[in-house]
Parts: sequence; structure tokens; C-alpha cells
Amino acid sequence: MNFGSNPTLIARRRHACDPHRPQYHFTAPANWLNDPNGLIQWQGQYHLFYQHNPHAPVHGSIHWGHAVSDDLVHWRDLPIALAPTPGGPDARGCWSGCTVDDNGLPTLVYTGVAPQAVSIATSTDGLLTWDKWADNPVIPGLPAELAATAGGDFRDPFVWRADGQWHMVIGTRIAGVGGLVLRYRSDDLRDWEYLGPIHRGNLNQTAPFSTGAMWECPNLLDFGAKQALIISVQDPAWRLMYPFYVTGILGLSGFEVERQEILVHPGTGGDFYAPQALRRNDGSYLLWGWLNEGRNEAARRQAGWAGALSLPLRVSLTSDGSLALEPTPEVQALRGQHWHCDGVARAAESNAWLENVRGDCLEIIAQVEPGAGAEVGFKVRCTPEDEEYTTIMIQQAAQRIVIERDHASLDTEVDRAPCVAPITLAAGESVTLHIFLDRSVVEVFANGGRTNLVTRIYPTRPDSLGVRLFSRGGSAKVTSLDVWTMGAIWQVEELVD
Repeated sequence: MNFGSNPTLIARRRHACDPHRPQYHFTAPANWLNDPNGLIQWQGQYHLFYQHNPHAPVHGSIHWGHAVSDDLVHWRDLPIALAPTPGGPDARGCWSGCTVDDNGLPTLVYTGVAPQAVSIATSTDGLLTWDKWADNPVIPGLPAELAATAGGDFRDPFVWRADGQWHMVIGTRIAGVGGLVLRYRSDDLRDWEYLGPIHRGNLNQTAPFSTGAMWECPNLLDFGAKQALIISVQDPAWRLMYPFYVTGILGLSGFEVERQEILVHPGTGGDFYAPQALRRNDGSYLLWGWLNEGRNEAARRQAGWAGALSLPLRVSLTSDGSLALEPTPEVQALRGQHWHCDGVARAAESNAWLENVRGDCLEIIAQVEPGAGAEVGFKVRCTPEDEEYTTIMIQQAAQRIVIERDHASLDTEVDRAPCVAPITLAAGESVTLHIFLDRSVVEVFANGGRTNLVTRIYPTRPDSLGVRLFSRGGSAKVTSLDVWTMGAIWQVEELVD
């Protein structure tokens, strides 16, 4: 393959053999990636934009990276879509936003930083190049009644069309009170009318979970009779926490909440953050989230890259008002070698290798019957003598699923906090565990996609490839087990000598 002077191919070739770099989760060619942005299905292709610093693997000088796919699985890099304009309303960065189809004119609606305001850009050549509107910003900042209370935080517009008008939600906060989602509407994407807050947080709320101090990256999903609002949360110290959602009915006066839950449970705040939804042409929704690194800046700089995106996830509204996330079936195209077995019974204390099952890029589907009081699950990325391993287990008595990272790495500088999500299990009830292992990424889906966990791991040894099935404290049974190796979403065989 002739790389010529193509910098993205050169960068991907340079990083292809990094043992921590995901192979079937989306990454930037090099340097920094955070929020997915601007997701759109356009003329038979899927376009994915993302927050990107092309100069260093740290947050700063934010541009919009861009990639395209015919099948949601394999991606091609395209030129950077947005870059800060010196002296312009986005001089300090082109932060998060979305893409809409304005009667055949693709339009980016994004956060320009200098200070935070809403700007737009359009494309007339098939989304390859973008022209910023000369009169940007279209919303110059916070509404007057919030200008003194939000500290300038006003970002991440999400726009949709309904009832012949454009509608927008955007994140902000009231200092000392909590996060806010504001609503606007427009006839033309340029002149916007402020309608007020549609949902408010409470900094003092601790149950069923904390809603933090600042709300980012709101998404509004319309399922017809009901709607869902997805929000990402920062705590009072501005640390990333997690995305949560509310479901119910969106009215002109606000959001009538019927249910609220954490969408994805991270091991460390930011392991899964700032998800953005794409409404496909058939009306269904897909969603990607940003998977932050669990290692320090020095390690990121040494690696030369930082950040990945989740798998593309189907979003559905269940009968009880909760959201379910499941990997889109297109991901199955990456499956390779397959192992299958039925009826694997485990004794009260066992820790058995899965014979011939090895790898750092795997998909595992297991039907598990945890016994009363039992802990049952898998150890992945195991060394032969268990110097390194990551545990994914169901704790029946505690009614939760856990990813333990205590022994995931011999590197003492990486994150080790457990990833924990509640699950309700009746006596004798079985659970389907759906696990995706991609070098440093672990994604787990259970309970029909209503219980979801994501975290990052950094094994140091090249022999951290084994898989064990284990149980503790009670009898358990795995009634069905399937494991596949997974291929790469980039043509890695062409990138490596």
C-alpha cells in the first residue's frame, strides 16, 4: 500500500500495533478524541464527527474530526470538518454539536468557544468541506436571566425537527443549584426563540443517583407517545461522572418525568460519557459514547493517542419506560473464529480455563444461572498464573454486576476502581451476559440491554490473553456459551508491515 503523504494512514500505521489500542472500536488516527458529534445518515452512508485535537493526545485546540462508513462497521477517515477560526466566535475551539438536514443542505450546529455560543456551518459538496455562517453565532450566549448564574457554561446543542420547526436542547447550570437543559425553537436555524428550561437538576440529590453540578450533551429521543432525554453529568469539582436519562412526556412547559436511570455505569467517571444519538432513516436510534482513558497524561502522551468510542448501540424504549442499549447487529460482521458449548455446570468453588479460548479482541455471549448467594462470571485477559486478570461477575446476593480491575494490570498508575451496576434477579432467574473485549476496552450488556457497564483496562504482559469461567460461594450453571474472535474496523493488515 502506498501511504504517500496521507497523514491519517501514516498515523494509523504507527499506532496499529499498540497493545492497548482498540481494534473494533472507533479511534482517531492519532492524538485526542472525545465526544461523538454530528452523527447523520446521508445518501446511504453514515457520517461520524468527533471532538479532536489533531496536535496532541490531550484536550485542547478542539476541531471536528470526520469519518464515513457504508455499513456502520468499517470506517474511512475524511478531512477535518471544523477548525477554530482565529479571531472568530470559535477561536478557542469548536465544541460539541450535531448535524441536521436543512431541506437538502447539511448543517452543523455546534458550540463555538470564545465565549460559549451556538454557531452553524453548511456543506455543498457531500459533507467534505464546511462553510461557517458569516453572521455566527446564531445564539450569542446564555439567556439574560441565567447570565450571572451559569459561569458562562452553555454548550452542546442537539437539534431536531418537529411540527414544521427546528427545536434545540442545550446544557447549562445554575451555580450552587445544579444542571439545566434549556429549549429553543427556530424556523430557519438562524433566528432562535428561547422557550425556557425543560428539566432541572438538584445538586443535593443523592438518590437514586447524583445529578451533579453541570449538565452537558443533552439528547432528545422521540419514541412517539413517549420521549427520552439523555444528559451527561459533571460533579461540583468538574469531574466527569456518567450519562443518565429521564423518560416521559416532553411538553411546552417542560419534561414530565416518569422514570430516571443511569444509562451506562462506568468504572471511573468518563469511562462512558457524552453519548450522542443518531436517528436513522427508518426512525430507529443508534448511539455512540466517548470512552475516556483510565491512565494519566504522561501515559497518553507516550502512546500518542487518547480516547475511543463505544460500539454503535441500538436504543429502544421498553414497556416499563426504561432505555435498553444493545450493539447493533451490523457488528456481527466482525466475528471470526467461533467456540460454542452447552451446559457448563460449575461447582461451589471453581476457576477453570476455557480450553482453546484466548485473545484480546473477543465477543462473549453466556446464558448464566447464578445459584443462590453465588458469584459467577468470567476472568478475561488472564496470564497463565493469574498475575493479571479482569473479573466480570454476577453477584446474585448483592443483586449487581461487577467488573473488578484490582488485578487488571501490573501498572500501578492506571485506574483500578470497580465498575458496578445494579440488576434485579429473582431466585433461579437466568441472565444473558454479552461481553465485548477490545484490548483496553470492556463493554458489558445484560438484562436485555437495561444493565450496561463500560470500563478501560491496561494489561502489561503479552500473555494476558486467557479466559476463565469461575464461581464462588454457591453452585452456578452456564447453560450456553459462545465466544468469537473479532476483526478490526480498519484495514490493519494493510497498515502493518
